[in-house]
Amino acid sequence: MRSELKKIWPEIELIKDEELKEKVYNCWEYALEKSVLTPDDLEVIPFSLLTDKCNISFMNHKRTAVQLSIEMARIMEKNFGDEFKVKWDILIAGAILIDVGKLIEYELKNNELSVSSAGSLIRHPFSGLAIADRFDIPAEVQHIIATHSKEGDLGKRTLESIIVHHADFVSFDPFRKEKCLI
Repeated sequence: MRSELKKIWPEIELIKDEELKEKVYNCWEYALEKSVLTPDDLEVIPFSLLTDKCNISFMNHKRTAVQLSIEMARIMEKNFGDEFKVKWDILIAGAILIDVGKLIEYELKNNELSVSSAGSLIRHPFSGLAIADRFDIPAEVQHIIATHSKEGDLGKRTLESIIVHHADFVSFDPFRKEKCLI
């Protein structure tokens, strides 16, 4: 499983803290063990069931959101100097883990991917948070998971969570007809 994860998630290797890196791998391994999906499935399934006929895969969206998070943070840190200090391992781990809960949200019925009844009741920010907590992921990373989507709109976000939240939506909203003019 680890070699498959390294193939689909080379960004995990960007985490410098070896203990945190191992915990991130453990979260993904656990989610895949509990999921109806395989690592290969993640390369072909649509990144969201909320879009019509989207040809962007789950992993394409995920890796794009991580890469956008990193690039946005680099630019902001460069331009804002001492006023802007990114906790890089927290940012990267959080961006990688925000959708780990989706793996246990899905089910396959007649070879069609859909959200399970449990997934309808407990959305991926909550199931992802539970997975992260199971592996003692730091609270700052758990915060990113919990606040990356609309569920986080009523509270305050850390600097890293703000970046990941916007990177996630930048790589999502263009594919939502109700949000985009194209």
